[in-house]
Amino acid sequence: MKDNVSGCAVEEAMRLLGGRWRIVLLSYLMAGPKRFSEIRRAVPNISQRMLTLDLRALEEAGLLTRTIYAEVPVKVEYRLTDEGLRLRELVEMLRAIGLRLRGQADGGGAFLAPDGDDHSQ
Repeated sequence: MKDNVSGCAVEEAMRLLGGRWRIVLLSYLMAGPKRFSEIRRAVPNISQRMLTLDLRALEEAGLLTRTIYAEVPVKVEYRLTDEGLRLRELVEMLRAIGLRLRGQADGGGAFLAPDGDDHSQ
């Protein structure tokens, strides 16, 4: 990851959470622990390499844990830490903004979100 150049707290947060997928990954993990394949299905446009890199970065930052179970085949599960769960308000706020913006772009009304929920304004 790049270094924080300005020393600004917002830059530090964006350094860690920025990019296309990290907040999306956190949002899916808010519902509870997920296996790698479950996350991959939930975010189908992310490459396996990018998914791995972003999960590792979030793990290094202490926002999620990776547990490997001694099974055949090996089971790997990702779960948000308490620090990761503290981002719930941020994720919910971004979701609300996204719904509002999407509603404006679609002319309002209900739509089916990627998580399968029917959302309306």
